[in-house]
Amino acid sequence: MITSESNSLLNALDIERGIVCLTGAGGKRTILYRLATLHPGRVGITSTTPIPPFPDKISAYQVITEEKLLFTLVSTAATTHRLIAYTQPSVKKGYLAGISPSLVAMIHRQAGFDISLVNADTAQGRWIKVPNMEKRAIPEQATHVIPVLSALALGQPLSENIACQAERIQTIIRIKVGEILKPVHLARLLASSAEKLKRGRKIKIIPLINMIDDPIRETQGTAAAKLALSLTDHFDRIVLTRMNCPNPLIRVVHRH
Repeated sequence: MITSESNSLLNALDIERGIVCLTGAGGKRTILYRLATLHPGRVGITSTTPIPPFPDKISAYQVITEEKLLFTLVSTAATTHRLIAYTQPSVKKGYLAGISPSLVAMIHRQAGFDISLVNADTAQGRWIKVPNMEKRAIPEQATHVIPVLSALALGQPLSENIACQAERIQTIIRIKVGEILKPVHLARLLASSAEKLKRGRKIKIIPLINMIDDPIRETQGTAAAKLALSLTDHFDRIVLTRMNCPNPLIRVVHRH
């Protein structure tokens, strides 16, 4: 097992081009927008699940309209704008609606995006989550999936306060609700998530452990990453990050 440090989060995640979907919990949207601002090419940002309004700070040209108009309007906007955030309006106050997963690939090609960044899960502000396959919103043409979880869950008792669907998670990570989460439990969650996401699909999976806010979290996150890599061959590295830093990349843990 090798750990390495780098200045490039994009290189660590190997997402120079393609349709990149973020799942799980623990700061997905913050990561999504950070990746959009870091990428030098033509970028599309969207969601296949309900999402709060796109923040102005990312300086993206926004196209918020009914789904049947998005293909034409986003493609036209891409001729003059490098960074475009798009989706549908929602009747739910404070949210935008997601778009059909199949539309993402159509717009990606027509608009000539180098990369499309897709919020493909909801977690209601929790720190950990297992993908819900019945409600999965990952386009079939996705090239990369980044399962996200937060290191802040470590040392906390498993509960609905930190875990989306805690009772479902407990059977996967093999502890009971109320017991303390350890690196091995996060490792089992990452390995199980990759198994469910892969399912014969030709996608690259690179998990991300976010909120590595101090040296203790880095040590624990690294331990979880090493254990996860020993439990599955569905990914070959895990990226550790802290998004509120000038350089958000903390460490990359590789299999080889």
